[in-house]
Amino acid sequence: MFFEFNGLRPIVHPSAFVHPQANVTGDVWIGADVYIGPGAVLRGDWGRITIEAGANVQENCIVHVFPGKDVVLEARAHIGHGAIVHGAHVGSNCLIGMNAVLMDDAVIGSESIVGALAFVPQGMQVPARSVVVGNPAKIVKEVTDEQIAWKSEGTAWYQRLPQECEKSLKACEPLTAPEPNRPRSEGGYSPR
Repeated sequence: MFFEFNGLRPIVHPSAFVHPQANVTGDVWIGADVYIGPGAVLRGDWGRITIEAGANVQENCIVHVFPGKDVVLEARAHIGHGAIVHGAHVGSNCLIGMNAVLMDDAVIGSESIVGALAFVPQGMQVPARSVVVGNPAKIVKEVTDEQIAWKSEGTAWYQRLPQECEKSLKACEPLTAPEPNRPRSEGGYSPR
């Protein structure tokens, strides 16, 4: 659902897909080929949220701003299920792991990977191509070319998802029993 706040309405590129069960409020700019999953909350009430082309914000993520600050998710940023981005800046082609938390004024350099459940404290500056894990988060090593290739492949699946959702996603009633010879989903993505 979309909500105007203090006269500001979200802006969504026509090629983006925002799930009807997501909540997008106020000064939120969503770019081309962006996927916003169900249960995601993007609350641009006290500053702007910008989600650049090819990024994704998966199910049950929260993106919010500290008063007077902005949140930027640069191109191809990949925000994993349940993550919280609060007043942070995420560089291009980053992976933010599931249930990670990024606090105000944190800056995640491009092509970095923040591990699942990591807590990135306020103001932490993460250089490009860093692997960050833990609570509080620590930089543990550099991202390899192989990891970037793996991450980029996963993000490409999410970049195709908006078009697939526009073509085939529809509300339905569930079946009460399996259909004979029911085909399987054709995902095919293997993370390792």
